Amino acid sequence: MKKFILPLIIVLLIVAQSAFFVVNEAEQAIVTEFGKPVGDIYTAGIHFKIPIIQDVHRFSKRILTWDADPNQIPTSDKKYIWVDTTARWRIVDPLLFFTTVATERGAQGRLDDIIDSVVRDAVSGHLLTELVRGDNYQPGESKENPQEEIKVLGRELVGRDQILNDIVATAKKSTPEYGIELIDVQIKRINYVEQVRKRVYERMISERNKVAAQYRSEGEGEKADILGQMLKELKKISSESYRQAEEIRGDADAEATAIYAAAYNQEPAFYSFLRTLESYQVTVGSNNHLILSTDNDYYHFMQQAIPK
Repeated sequence: MKKFILPLIIVLLIVAQSAFFVVNEAEQAIVTEFGKPVGDIYTAGIHFKIPIIQDVHRFSKRILTWDADPNQIPTSDKKYIWVDTTARWRIVDPLLFFTTVATERGAQGRLDDIIDSVVRDAVSGHLLTELVRGDNYQPGESKENPQEEIKVLGRELVGRDQILNDIVATAKKSTPEYGIELIDVQIKRINYVEQVRKRVYERMISERNKVAAQYRSEGEGEKADILGQMLKELKKISSESYRQAEEIRGDADAEATAIYAAAYNQEPAFYSFLRTLESYQVTVGSNNHLILSTDNDYYHFMQQAIPK
């Protein structure tokens, strides 16, 4: 008997250990008996199950993430875009969750079907403008299309936030039957497909070139206006300077004439003699020939200088 007591005690300890299990704060669990649920556990702590007969299935209480593969979806204005979405969800009814989808992988597959279809319907039912703008957008703020109308297709334009709220509200209707609560759905990225993207880039480049050409044209106009004003001011300054110079020159000539006249009146004979000598320097030279009679008045002073 002593030989069997120790193994029996070890077996009993193993069985007793398998009868107790711990659920932490981030978990919830259900107990199944031969594969059928017989209870659910929401509180953390130590719990009991029948060894061998019953099993424990644990599920997370945390918020879980769902990520979809990017899908190519046409908008209502026939623009093909890639839409990459994500969502947050959690398990609120582990028993229903286990009986419907069993695992988180199964839940991800159901969310693929639910959210993908709702997102596809929402994107194809709205314009691209609505998918990328905020709810505080005011029509006419777009520089590329300042004449955008408030209403198209018989309804009022909405923003991205409103579309996402509608997506969540629609998708939430299908998730409670799987013990799942859908918290929110977000669009991570929206992008044109490759062919459309090239056309968009070309149009953007064309529009930027158009704007640049307009700026250059306006700059050339401003340049011509500035140069015209500069030439006008230059001509005005030159004209005023020439007028002042002529006035100064006229005043100087008048003053010189007055000085000459005063000097002439003081000594007319000397003035006449001086002016005649100056004329001799100009008219009589080595290369000049002057033919005059000897009694001409031009040689008056010379005749007086020759002794008789």
